[in-house]
Amino acid sequence: MKQERRTEILTIGTELLLGQTLDTNSAYIGEALAAAGIEVCWKSTVGDHEARIREALRSALTRAEIVIITGGLGPTEDDLTCRAIAAELCRPLTLDQAVLESIRRRFTARALAMSRNNERQAMIPEGATVLPNPHGTAPGLFIHMEDGRVVVAMPGVPSEMRPMLNEQVIPRLCEAFNVKARIYSRTLKTCGITESELDETISDLTRLSQNPTIAVLAYPGEIYIRLTVKTELEAEGDRRLDELEARIRQRLGELIFGRDEERLEEVVGRLLLETKRTVAVAESCTGGLVSHRLTTLPGSSAYFMRGEVVYSNEAKERLLGVPHEVIAEYGAVSEPVALAMAGGMRQATGTDLALGITGIAGPEGGTATKPVGLTYVAIASDDGATCREYRFLGDRETNKLLASQEALDILRRYLLSHRYARQA
Repeated sequence: MKQERRTEILTIGTELLLGQTLDTNSAYIGEALAAAGIEVCWKSTVGDHEARIREALRSALTRAEIVIITGGLGPTEDDLTCRAIAAELCRPLTLDQAVLESIRRRFTARALAMSRNNERQAMIPEGATVLPNPHGTAPGLFIHMEDGRVVVAMPGVPSEMRPMLNEQVIPRLCEAFNVKARIYSRTLKTCGITESELDETISDLTRLSQNPTIAVLAYPGEIYIRLTVKTELEAEGDRRLDELEARIRQRLGELIFGRDEERLEEVVGRLLLETKRTVAVAESCTGGLVSHRLTTLPGSSAYFMRGEVVYSNEAKERLLGVPHEVIAEYGAVSEPVALAMAGGMRQATGTDLALGITGIAGPEGGTATKPVGLTYVAIASDDGATCREYRFLGDRETNKLLASQEALDILRRYLLSHRYARQA
């Protein structure tokens, strides 16, 4: 009979509840456990209060076979996790001499005097397996209860928790619950399509695909498609993911710009190198963000020639040669000005390609005819110049990000359509 291995993550710390510290541990643990084939079903956070920690642990044990706790294992008065676990599980705390000596050696190695309160970290619930912590003083705990359930406690410091989880906790859990299948994931990244449009395009695949499964995740300017398969054999997982990815790519085509950790600017940089083209960027509302993204990659000097932030009308006229009468007639945020910016930048730099970006980032500056978020992105090449209009609905930071995203995507699509036009 299959042994259930539903898991709850319990994070301890008043600072987490107050928003003073971001809980990155839960995300890391959830991802690591999923990859190991262990399902995380719940997550809870509780402050540094012994009775509430006990209550949270009690509640978790009513629905989960595995409870993983992080935080509250330090030497101070508000580090109450170990004491709460011992009380709730009716396991008296006893001094573990081996743990105490390990803590002392760590202080000695650093030429520091050990405070007496560090001895609290050597008080271990009866029957618990100690998980050594080579990166700190607080040991972890692995408690295998009589009914098969497991309680794990690890330090809250990420640099201490992560190696303990990967090297000690997950292998023990896999052995205790006879976990053989693993979960393998792949992420396809898209842009230039809305979440609803994408979902409609692949909705039948999402409904019919059970293993692998499909999840659609929305981020500013990008929509991710996460494919997840559960199998005992990695090669089988790769085969299933390959088959599903091929079907999705057939539907979406160039809307997919990358996979897994690939960034849009990385893909654009690779295409610029592949097609042996150079680019320059003239930016107004994005304030240099497109240039920044293109130059975050090593070797970008091979294709990125220059970037100009031309925020004022005077800068557009003086540096790019945008005609004063064009700005006067159409306004700085307009298609004619974006086209003139891209053309002027290309002429000034002699690059193969140039982008011109102008818009109203907000929160002020919009009108009834030109609202906040209105943005024009133009690209100039030896084929001429084209421009697209966008109307973003975010705050200032989001609108700048979305404008930079669309500019890079315009560049990517141009390069894809011309990738074979220039021979090496």
